[in-house]
Order: sequence, then C-alpha cells, then structure tokens
Amino acid sequence: MIDLNIMDKAQQHPLTDEPERFLNRELSWIAFNRRVLEEANNELHPLFERVRFLSIAANNQEEFFMVRVAGLKAQVDAGISTRSADGRSSQQQLQAILSESARFAADLHSCWKVLKDELSNHKIKILRPGELRATDKTWLGKHFDTDIFPVLTPIAVDPAHPFPFIQNKGIAIALQLIDKTRKQDLDALIVLPPYLNRFIRLPGVHPRYALLEDVILMHIEKLFPRPMQVKDHAVFRILRDSEIEIREEAEDLMETFETALKRRRRGNVIRLTVTSSITDDLLDFLTQQLKVDTQDILNFGELVGLADISELITDERRDYLFPPFDARFPERIREFGGDCFAAIQHKDIVVHHPYESFNVVIRFLRQAAQDPDVVSIKQTIYRTSSDSPVVEALIEAAEAGKSVTALVELKARFDEEANIRWARNMERAGVQVVFGFVDLKTHTKISLVTRREGRRLRSYAHFGTGNYHPDTARIYTDLSYFTCDKELCHDAAILFNYMTGYAVPNDLHCLGVAPLNLKSTLMNCIDTEIKHALAGKPAQIWMKCNSILDPEMIDKLYEASQAGVEIDLVVRGICTLRPGIAGLSDNIRVKSIVGRFLEHSRIYCFANGADMPSRKARVFISSADLMPRNLDYRIEVLVPIENQTVHKQILDQIMAANLKDRKQSWLMQPDGTYERMDASEDDFSAHEYFMTNPSLSGRGKALDLAPMPPRLRVKKRKAKKKPG
Repeated sequence: MIDLNIMDKAQQHPLTDEPERFLNRELSWIAFNRRVLEEANNELHPLFERVRFLSIAANNQEEFFMVRVAGLKAQVDAGISTRSADGRSSQQQLQAILSESARFAADLHSCWKVLKDELSNHKIKILRPGELRATDKTWLGKHFDTDIFPVLTPIAVDPAHPFPFIQNKGIAIALQLIDKTRKQDLDALIVLPPYLNRFIRLPGVHPRYALLEDVILMHIEKLFPRPMQVKDHAVFRILRDSEIEIREEAEDLMETFETALKRRRRGNVIRLTVTSSITDDLLDFLTQQLKVDTQDILNFGELVGLADISELITDERRDYLFPPFDARFPERIREFGGDCFAAIQHKDIVVHHPYESFNVVIRFLRQAAQDPDVVSIKQTIYRTSSDSPVVEALIEAAEAGKSVTALVELKARFDEEANIRWARNMERAGVQVVFGFVDLKTHTKISLVTRREGRRLRSYAHFGTGNYHPDTARIYTDLSYFTCDKELCHDAAILFNYMTGYAVPNDLHCLGVAPLNLKSTLMNCIDTEIKHALAGKPAQIWMKCNSILDPEMIDKLYEASQAGVEIDLVVRGICTLRPGIAGLSDNIRVKSIVGRFLEHSRIYCFANGADMPSRKARVFISSADLMPRNLDYRIEVLVPIENQTVHKQILDQIMAANLKDRKQSWLMQPDGTYERMDASEDDFSAHEYFMTNPSLSGRGKALDLAPMPPRLRVKKRKAKKKPG
C-alpha cells in the first residue's frame, strides 16, 4: 500500500504550514475585477463592448463594497479577532482593500476618460453645459419642465427639515445656497430619481447626451427661486451595507426576510463618492450628516456612479457591438419533433449555454406542465428573471392539477425580493413552496419530472451548473445536463426529500451532495491521483470553476502537486492558491478566462490512471465552487458523467478548449498577479470555437453525417516530481 503522507516534516516546503501559502481572498477578487477592467482597455473589442466592460467593473466594485467591505467593517467594529486564511486581521484586510481600491478607482476614471474621448471621436458625445448649443438648451428647458421638474423634490436641510434618507446607490446633488436678501446660508439636497435616465439623449442624427445632474443645475432657479443663489454644489453617491442577518429561530422565513430587506435599505453608509470639485465645507456637511469616516470617502472626477454609462450602449451602431450570435437548438430534440422526454430517453444530453439555447430548459418544463402523463415536478429556484418562464411553467403545471414543489432560496443576495414575489405567486396557484434550510443556502440547480409511462413511472432530471435565468443564460457559460438514468433520478428524489423534509440522505448512489459528501468525494479523487503519481502512472487534474479558496482543498492540491500530479485550473475569479512555487505548487498552473462570455460552469476531471483526455477519466459537473461556503454551508450537487458522448463533450471539447485558449486567457503568478497570455489574431479562442462548432451530445444523427469539429489537442506538460 502506498503511504499518502509522502513527506515528513523535514521534507516539507517551508510554506506548507504557514498562512503565507494562501493569498488574500479580497485582494484576489480585486485582481479579478482588474481583469474585467482590462477588457475595457482592450482595443480588439468593439467600442460599446468596452463601455460595457467598464460599466461592469464599476458595478462589481460597488457590490464588493456593499457586501465584503461592509462585512469587514462590521467585524472591526465588533472587535472580532478571527484572522483570514492568509493570516490577516480584519483591520489589516480593510486597510489593504481600501489602498488597492483607491488605485483601482483611479484606473476606472482613467479608462472612462479614454473611452469618452473615443466615443467623441466616433460622434457620440457627452456634453457639459458650456458645450451645448442654443437649440439644445431650448429643447432641454422644455424637457426639464415636462419630464424632470414634476418628479424632483428640493429639500432644505435645517433643524426643521432633517437630512433625508437616500437609498443605496442613490445619487444626489448637494447645494450650498445663499439668500442675499436675508444674508443667510442654506444647505439643500436634490435626490436624482432612479427611474430617470442619467444620460439625456439630445435631438440630432448623431448620439449626443447631457447629464441629468447638469440639466437640473442649469434650471436650479426653478427649484430654488431668487433671491436664493447657488454658492456651491457637488454630486455624490452613497453605498450602504447590504448584508442581511437571519436568526436561526425565525418562525416564518418569508416574513423574516421581508423585515430584513427593509432594514437593509437603511443600512449604514459604507462608501461616499463625490465629484472632485467639491469644497471642504460641502464635504464636511455630507460627512457629518451621513456619518462616514474620511477613509470611506472617494473623490472621483466628474462622474460618480460610473456603472450608469451602460445607458450609452444602443443598437444604432451594430458595428460597435460584438457580432450577433444566435444560440443553437440541439438537433437531437428536433429529431424527436421537439419531444424532450423522447430525446432524453434515447440518450443523455448536455446543453452548453450560451452557445446552445436555454430554451431547451424552458421547453422541458413547459412540456412537463402540459403533458397529461406527467404527475409531478420538483424544482429549485435560486435566481431567475423578472418575467420567469420557469416559474410560469410551474404555475401552469399546478393549475393543471399536477403535484408541483418549488424549493425557493430566499437568501440569494440581491434577488431576495424577487424570490419572495415569485413564492407568493406560486403559492396562490397551488405550488407547494418550501424555503429549505435557515442555516444552509440552497444553491443547487435541479429539476425532477416524474411521468407515467404505461404501467410504471419514469423520472427525468435536469442538473445545471448555472441558474434558471433565461437572461444570464445568454452570456454565462454553463452546462445543462438532462438524463433519465435511474440512479441519478433516484438520488435527485432523495435530495429533494432532504431539502423539503430534512431527511438526511443515507442511500445516495452516485451524487455528491454538500455539505454531506461532496467535498470528501473530490478529496478522494485527488488522493487517487496522488496514488497514481507515486506509482508512476499518468496523474492529472483538470478543474474549471469560478473560485478556489477552501484551505483544505488547496492544501490537498499542494500535496498532489508535490507528489507529481499535473494540475491545470481554470478559475475565472478568486483564487487564493499560489501556483508555480518550487517544491510546493510547481505542478499547478492557474489561468483565468475573461471575455465576451462570463465563465460560470463548474467541471472537475481526474485522469484515473490514463493520459487525459480519455474515456477512463472521472468527470463531474457541479453547482459548487471550491469555497468553504459552497462545500460546508450550502446545498450543492456534484454529478458524475458516465454517458460516453456527454463525457467526451465535456472533457475532450469543453475542458480542452478552455485549456487551449490564448486569446482571452490570463496566467496567474505566484504572488497573485495575472499576466495576459501573448496572443495573435489567429490564436485559439474558446469562445470563438464554441460559437462556430456544434457540441457533441445534442447533434443526434448529424453526429454521424456531418464532419466532426476539429479535435482539440492540449499540450501536455511534464510534471515535476518532488525529489526523494
């Protein structure tokens, strides 16, 4: 028997037991958002897409402050002494974040200045008041009177008029006014209504815009008539603490969340962003009224709320957008006349979003709702759209008399209100709505349909790596796996019983379920690769996920690297593992793909004694990233892929393409920084490959009749083994 303790303490790398073997989670996230920002600087992208990337980076940064920074500030205020995995206190993390975020904000502003100039060069102009024509001012005057003035509320701030509540992400104009008749100063505010466009389109052939705040200031006398005069003004934006705390003893989870959401709207201000022209007097007024510290103030050029620039993206100039892309619909289902059940009975199918349409998932559920032979539908809902066809199908099924159960996760951050609304709508239609666990977030994505076929019942399951959200499915890369395999459907039924009735599964056949056995299943697979490496057999691990930061999982990967296992990780976002350190992680390579589509699928592959890709490899898809919250505090699923065609599609096609990609790839360095891979116009792009090559499992007869997509060859690296 091979001893898995391959090194005694004397042989171990100096970092093996030190916190420095991990990178900081928060700084790793900022590094990811910097990669997003770099796409806004990427001149190979169309102009509007660069604007979109900048808007996304700005919005990402705001949400980071609303959740992560707010959480750290709460820890500091509470005197919590717990340190992060990399050994930093909450205060040390906070200081490092604020320092790095200040640099990032400067880079956001610099990027906006460049893009604004480029927009102007392409006759798309954002005009300040001094640049407006007389005809523009006349038009804006009428527009202000009819569409802006009626919804504005000027508010004086004095002992009789307290400082008003400003909602999270709210933008307002702070004013210092002087009444020359009475020789009195007055502080005042005008909150910008969130439903008004920030960029007001001016008449003309070419797009020209005026800022909403500029238009308001141009007509300030209509809000504060003479003898009032503006002495000073500035535009500011606030971010509030958006974390929600739910106590375990809550009796009615939906009512508890509704109360918590109201509290969140009034969360503490954790970030105040002001325009650079603000005076000290006006800034003092805001800091006192909003109760913010100096370190929580960001001076940000001329445009606060940079995420709003997404309003500039229109369909008028298609050449400024990525070329149109139409998602394919699986030929297999077309061959069966659109009958999803017949197609799945014939063979398992995996649908690769967004390259293949999410309409397959919707058709599956609608067919289940309308099929008289379907007796029950069980469904998890984590995130979905405002006009969800998934929820509509469940309501239709319930109204048709079927047994319908929906496991709705109320703790899906920023989607809590939508999920409460959907839950109430479904309950009214007769859907059995369950909210799962108070202390565990239900993050798994499963549908289970049971159908009467002759004298017996057959179940059909859908396992997803992404959400049941038709809008995000157009830009997120995810996998939808359809099967009627008896063991997988059995396990899915057992899992639903666990989520609805707390019946802990004790007879799962093949699924890995967090927090029960998902983590141990992956750890055992890594141990198997270590055994193969020590026995001189091929030993490889390919993983694709959004984040890796579970300390135990990282240490196990370090152990595998030291044993000689060749490890390739495709991690879009946070990664606190340090790759490429001699003697510790020199067999681990980490890359991040950031581009037109958001990498979101989770895939875990283990060579199992043969060079990858091979049929012998163990392949899993999952809803879980390798984070403590996913592995220990959420309901997640790890699905083994046994069907030969699906196995080949995921391993030989999807994973191979991700490892082969150069155009949108960044290589992670041991210090946590990233370097973009050198790439020419002709180098391989995973996104372009999937847009132009059909997948394997959904091709049906076309798989035999049409040429196969070009086989992807991944260059094998020679693993470095630990001496001794």
